[in-house]
Amino acid sequence: MSFSISGKTAIVTGAASGIGLAIGKQFADAGANVMFADQFEAQLVDELGEQADEGNIRYFAGDLRERLTIANLLSATIDAFDDIDILVNGARQVVATDALDPQDETLDQLLNHSLLPTVRLSQQVARRMIKQGEEREGDGPLGSIINLSSIAARRTHPDLMAYSVASAALDQVTRSLAVSLAPHRIRVNSIAFGSVMSASMQATLKENRSFRQDIEAHTPLGRVAAPTELTETAQYLASDASGFMTGQVVTLDGGRTLLDPVSAPMH
Repeated sequence: MSFSISGKTAIVTGAASGIGLAIGKQFADAGANVMFADQFEAQLVDELGEQADEGNIRYFAGDLRERLTIANLLSATIDAFDDIDILVNGARQVVATDALDPQDETLDQLLNHSLLPTVRLSQQVARRMIKQGEEREGDGPLGSIINLSSIAARRTHPDLMAYSVASAALDQVTRSLAVSLAPHRIRVNSIAFGSVMSASMQATLKENRSFRQDIEAHTPLGRVAAPTELTETAQYLASDASGFMTGQVVTLDGGRTLLDPVSAPMH
């Protein structure tokens, strides 16, 4: 079976740059209708301005920490494409944390930016998928939700406590939603990745050139992955080819988690 998603409709968040953008473009090239969602409208316009509002590409700008924004995103997607079949929760931040500073609010920031919007959007999209299922015949897979996580959920770095906690929580959300939504034929899986050339990674490497050497030294495959290397896995999870797969955390890290030096970078 091919990884076909042609004709399906996907929402991809965190889609103005990096990994989210790469996944959205992969899906669109594969024939899916794609709503690219992000809070940074200027970047969405720069990346998609010439393609948006025609064919199978649209974009939506808004802060998904707001419940009304989530409702507006769903409405915009349904208005454009009628249904929602795939959700990729790709909005994420990597922020250093001082684990011993009681005034550090990084954990609040990451939970509010990444985890809670993921839960709320997944719940609303799932409700829409269930409604669609009631209108369709058949007993095949109904919808796919894909969360972008990190190997930081399983490996602790001294400066990334909040990111590790948020990633671990996201993996548990994946498992919990998978069980709850399985009776409705909605699958929920997660991609936990290591060092990928995301927008945040590019900024980090620009500030610290030795950081890349450190990453490569602790990754058996010896390099940082390109965002496009995650897109095929995302398409597999979005397609009916993975129809019996749910609640799984798929690891793409170049072998990073096979090693365990505590000081090695986790993202």
